[in-house]
Amino acid sequence: MDKPVIQVKNLYKIYRIGENKVRALNGVDFTIKKGEFCCIVGTSGSGKSTLLNMMAGLEPPTKGQIVIAGEHIERKNESQLVMFRQAHVGFIFQSYNLMPNLTAVENVAMPLTFQGVPRDIREKRAVKMLKMVGLGKFLDHRPGQMSGGQQQRVGIARALVVNPEIVFADEPTGNLDSNTTLEVLKLMQRIVHEKGQTMVMVTHDNYLASFGDKVIHIRDGKIIRVEEHPGGAIENVESLSADSLPGGTLAVPGGTLAKPVENSAAQYQQTMQPAQGYEAQAAAAQYQQQTVQPVQNMVQPAPADMTQAQQPWVQQPQAYTAQTAGPDIMQVQQMAVQTPQEYTVQPAAVTAPEYTAQNVMSGEIPGQQ
Repeated sequence: MDKPVIQVKNLYKIYRIGENKVRALNGVDFTIKKGEFCCIVGTSGSGKSTLLNMMAGLEPPTKGQIVIAGEHIERKNESQLVMFRQAHVGFIFQSYNLMPNLTAVENVAMPLTFQGVPRDIREKRAVKMLKMVGLGKFLDHRPGQMSGGQQQRVGIARALVVNPEIVFADEPTGNLDSNTTLEVLKLMQRIVHEKGQTMVMVTHDNYLASFGDKVIHIRDGKIIRVEEHPGGAIENVESLSADSLPGGTLAVPGGTLAKPVENSAAQYQQTMQPAQGYEAQAAAAQYQQQTVQPVQNMVQPAPADMTQAQQPWVQQPQAYTAQTAGPDIMQVQQMAVQTPQEYTVQPAAVTAPEYTAQNVMSGEIPGQQ
């Protein structure tokens, strides 16, 4: 994995809206090596999808260079780009983009049709790819007869059947549930490492991005951080045993990741460096406790007697987190999830400063007997 297969140099994409200029990409530079699983992560509007489209030759840059497999993408016309994509690039889409009237084999074989590959060879290669992604028993199934995860596996097989140098994946697990998402990501990770395939995945989720060998964080059209952990942080974690190490912690490239087993999430927190590289939501889903996000983001129904409880402390929910309110925050009944504007101090004599996290935990209401 020493040879760069993708080189992006001083890349800009500027849109004109009336008299205004919007910089979707604002001077981006990076390289991706052959055989790397690279994840580009950022929020909506960060520029990640624009970057993916330009690397795939679907959108021209305003300025800069994109060198893929030794060829300058920005210098090619549309006809040349079509030929280049057929020969070098595979795509995995969020919505699968399968032909509903075709079988799994026929869907996977379709890119080979455009390359003029004979039918018998197309079908043999399609069957081989489907077996590789675990769909050997679904060769003659149509998309409507398969689950979302199975359809995405067909999409992965279709992207790989042309033996591309690079596979681009745009939010490939966006339509899948959490369990199927992990299965698909582990499959993609395995294919990259076993076949030496280069894959570039765009996602808004830091946890999903941690499956990559390289994670490029993008914000407002600029790269703010690049993390490298060959083999993928998740793969490295799963290859070790937390029980064999003090405190159940696992050392992974880029930081230490605590892996809770039977202990509470308050004792074992996600500590990937930097913290935002491994979101608290992954811990919350498994251990029923948010350890980082503010109280107002926690999913917990407001109690029916909210008005009677009179919690004026919700006027400043940003000051309270799961940690400041105590490790048993999920058991606390005074959980405000509605907007602060809906709550006022009742009675007026009771003021917000009189309430502290301790009042919340104990249920005491100053001024009431």
